[in-house]
Amino acid sequence: MHQIMTRSLAEFSGTWVLKREILQVGMPPAAFEGQAEWTLARKGLDYVERGFLKLADQPPMRAERQYHWDIDLNIYFDDGRFFHQVPKAGGDATHWCDPDRYDVTYDFGDWPNWSCTWKVSGPRKDYRLRSEYVKA
Repeated sequence: MHQIMTRSLAEFSGTWVLKREILQVGMPPAAFEGQAEWTLARKGLDYVERGFLKLADQPPMRAERQYHWDIDLNIYFDDGRFFHQVPKAGGDATHWCDPDRYDVTYDFGDWPNWSCTWKVSGPRKDYRLRSEYVKA
């Protein structure tokens, strides 16, 4: 019998190596390499990723992104707005940012290595973003 493993907030705590591939329709591929860190804060974990974004024919640029994760794996933007909930067993979630739709699939099948893949579509956006996390 195959048992479905679910993730808890505490399992994300710490530092991870992060690699991201960005494929935008009509544009050369882009990549991000850096670290993601979850640290204890405000009834959950604060998430900060820092690294370098590499666009075609340009020098690497420093990039940073921050979120807050709560005990139920709800993710919030810096300003407190709800973003989406991570499915504890992996799987799909959606975020609507009018007029664009953000669909994500979380894959925890190779835990503690894991990934999430975003497909963003709408009148203003059309890209795929895949992030891979490896425990540091």
